[in-house]
Amino acid sequence: MQKEKIYANIAKQIIAVNQGEPSQIARYASTACLLFHAFEGFFWTGFYLVDKHHPNMLVIGPYQGTLGCLRIPFGRGVCGQSAQQQKTIIVDNVHEFPDHIACDSATNSEIVIPVFDKQGDLAAVLDVDSTKLANFDAIDKKWLEHICKKLLH
Repeated sequence: MQKEKIYANIAKQIIAVNQGEPSQIARYASTACLLFHAFEGFFWTGFYLVDKHHPNMLVIGPYQGTLGCLRIPFGRGVCGQSAQQQKTIIVDNVHEFPDHIACDSATNSEIVIPVFDKQGDLAAVLDVDSTKLANFDAIDKKWLEHICKKLLH
Protein backbone atom coordinates (compact mmCIF):
# COMPACT_ATOMS: atom_id res chain seq x y z
CA MET A 1 0.00 0.00 0.00
CA GLN A 2 2.88 2.37 0.71
CA LYS A 3 4.08 2.02 -2.90
CA GLU A 4 0.63 3.06 -4.18
CA LYS A 5 0.72 6.21 -2.02
CA ILE A 6 4.19 7.14 -3.24
CA TYR A 7 3.15 6.66 -6.86
CA ALA A 8 -0.06 8.68 -6.41
CA ASN A 9 1.95 11.52 -4.89
CA ILE A 10 4.78 11.44 -7.43
CA ALA A 11 2.36 11.21 -10.37
CA LYS A 12 0.67 14.43 -9.18
CA GLN A 13 4.08 16.10 -8.84
CA ILE A 14 5.18 15.01 -12.32
CA ILE A 15 1.95 16.25 -13.90
CA ALA A 16 2.16 19.57 -12.02
CA VAL A 17 5.84 20.19 -12.84
CA ASN A 18 5.39 19.35 -16.52
CA GLN A 19 2.08 21.17 -17.01
CA GLY A 20 2.43 23.65 -19.85
CA GLU A 21 6.09 22.77 -20.52
CA PRO A 22 6.57 22.62 -24.30
CA SER A 23 10.02 20.97 -24.20
CA GLN A 24 9.85 17.20 -24.45
CA ILE A 25 13.40 16.92 -23.08
CA ALA A 26 12.51 19.05 -20.03
CA ARG A 27 9.49 16.81 -19.33
CA TYR A 28 11.62 13.68 -19.60
CA ALA A 29 14.36 15.15 -17.38
CA SER A 30 11.92 16.25 -14.66
CA THR A 31 10.14 12.91 -14.72
CA ALA A 32 13.36 10.87 -14.50
CA CYS A 33 14.58 13.00 -11.58
CA LEU A 34 11.35 12.81 -9.60
CA LEU A 35 10.95 9.05 -10.09
CA PHE A 36 14.59 8.31 -9.28
CA HIS A 37 14.40 10.14 -5.96
CA ALA A 38 10.94 8.82 -5.01
CA PHE A 39 11.92 5.17 -4.67
CA GLU A 40 14.89 3.73 -2.82
CA GLY A 41 15.05 0.73 -5.15
CA PHE A 42 15.38 2.76 -8.36
CA PHE A 43 19.08 2.42 -9.27
CA TRP A 44 18.82 3.88 -12.80
CA THR A 45 15.84 5.80 -14.15
CA GLY A 46 15.67 7.39 -17.55
CA PHE A 47 14.50 7.59 -21.11
CA TYR A 48 15.76 6.19 -24.36
CA LEU A 49 14.41 8.25 -27.25
CA VAL A 50 13.52 7.01 -30.71
CA ASP A 51 16.26 8.42 -32.95
CA LYS A 52 14.54 10.53 -35.62
CA HIS A 53 17.42 9.87 -38.06
CA HIS A 54 17.53 6.11 -37.40
CA PRO A 55 13.93 5.04 -36.67
CA ASN A 56 14.82 1.55 -35.42
CA MET A 57 17.32 2.86 -32.88
CA LEU A 58 16.97 4.21 -29.35
CA VAL A 59 19.38 6.90 -28.15
CA ILE A 60 20.03 7.87 -24.54
CA GLY A 61 17.90 10.70 -23.21
CA PRO A 62 17.57 12.33 -19.80
CA TYR A 63 18.33 9.98 -16.92
CA GLN A 64 19.45 9.68 -13.31
CA GLY A 65 22.00 7.10 -12.23
CA THR A 66 25.21 5.62 -13.53
CA LEU A 67 26.30 5.81 -17.17
CA GLY A 68 23.72 4.34 -19.53
CA CYS A 69 24.17 2.73 -22.92
CA LEU A 70 24.30 5.39 -25.62
CA ARG A 71 22.34 3.51 -28.31
CA ILE A 72 20.12 0.43 -28.31
CA PRO A 73 18.72 -1.10 -31.50
CA PHE A 74 15.06 -2.10 -31.53
CA GLY A 75 14.81 -5.76 -30.57
CA ARG A 76 18.01 -5.80 -28.45
CA GLY A 77 17.85 -6.10 -24.68
CA VAL A 78 14.86 -5.19 -22.57
CA CYS A 79 14.60 -1.61 -23.90
CA GLY A 80 14.88 -2.69 -27.52
CA GLN A 81 12.30 -5.44 -27.01
CA SER A 82 9.89 -3.00 -25.36
CA ALA A 83 10.34 -0.55 -28.24
CA GLN A 84 9.87 -3.23 -30.89
CA GLN A 85 6.83 -4.81 -29.19
CA GLN A 86 5.49 -1.45 -27.95
CA LYS A 87 4.57 -2.94 -24.60
CA THR A 88 5.75 -2.85 -21.00
CA ILE A 89 8.27 -5.52 -20.03
CA ILE A 90 9.13 -6.50 -16.44
CA VAL A 91 12.22 -8.63 -15.90
CA ASP A 92 12.74 -10.10 -12.42
CA ASN A 93 16.32 -11.19 -13.16
CA VAL A 94 18.06 -9.48 -16.09
CA HIS A 95 20.85 -12.08 -16.00
CA GLU A 96 18.31 -14.64 -17.25
CA PHE A 97 16.90 -12.39 -20.00
CA PRO A 98 18.07 -13.46 -23.46
CA ASP A 99 20.20 -10.77 -25.14
CA HIS A 100 20.22 -8.52 -22.06
CA ILE A 101 22.47 -5.49 -22.54
CA ALA A 102 24.43 -4.90 -19.34
CA CYS A 103 24.92 -1.13 -19.29
CA ASP A 104 25.75 -1.51 -15.59
CA SER A 105 26.45 -4.93 -14.08
CA ALA A 106 24.85 -3.85 -10.77
CA THR A 107 21.38 -4.02 -12.37
CA ASN A 108 19.41 -7.13 -11.38
CA SER A 109 15.82 -6.32 -12.33
CA GLU A 110 14.20 -3.91 -14.76
CA ILE A 111 10.95 -2.47 -16.04
CA VAL A 112 10.63 -0.73 -19.41
CA ILE A 113 7.53 1.22 -20.47
CA PRO A 114 6.87 2.58 -23.98
CA VAL A 115 6.04 6.30 -24.31
CA PHE A 116 3.75 7.33 -27.14
CA ASP A 117 3.28 10.81 -28.60
CA LYS A 118 -0.09 12.47 -29.28
CA GLN A 119 -0.31 10.73 -32.67
CA GLY A 120 0.18 7.32 -31.05
CA ASP A 121 3.71 6.84 -32.38
CA LEU A 122 6.48 5.49 -30.17
CA ALA A 123 8.56 8.43 -28.93
CA ALA A 124 10.69 6.79 -26.22
CA VAL A 125 10.87 4.13 -23.55
CA LEU A 126 11.15 4.72 -19.82
CA ASP A 127 13.73 2.37 -18.33
CA VAL A 128 13.94 1.77 -14.57
CA ASP A 129 16.62 -0.55 -13.18
CA SER A 130 17.10 -1.92 -9.68
CA THR A 131 19.95 -3.67 -7.90
CA LYS A 132 17.29 -5.82 -6.20
CA LEU A 133 15.96 -8.96 -7.86
CA ALA A 134 12.23 -8.92 -8.71
CA ASN A 135 11.85 -5.29 -7.61
CA PHE A 136 9.00 -4.46 -10.01
CA ASP A 137 5.41 -5.65 -10.06
CA ALA A 138 1.90 -4.85 -11.32
CA ILE A 139 1.76 -1.70 -9.16
CA ASP A 140 4.89 -0.30 -10.83
CA LYS A 141 3.50 -1.24 -14.25
CA LYS A 142 0.15 0.46 -13.59
CA TRP A 143 1.59 3.71 -12.27
CA LEU A 144 4.54 4.02 -14.66
CA GLU A 145 2.23 3.41 -17.63
CA HIS A 146 -0.12 6.08 -16.22
CA ILE A 147 2.75 8.56 -15.88
CA CYS A 148 4.02 7.80 -19.39
CA LYS A 149 0.53 8.31 -20.87
CA LYS A 150 0.38 11.78 -19.29
CA LEU A 151 3.94 12.70 -20.23
CA LEU A 152 3.45 13.86 -23.83
CA HIS A 153 -0.25 14.78 -23.74
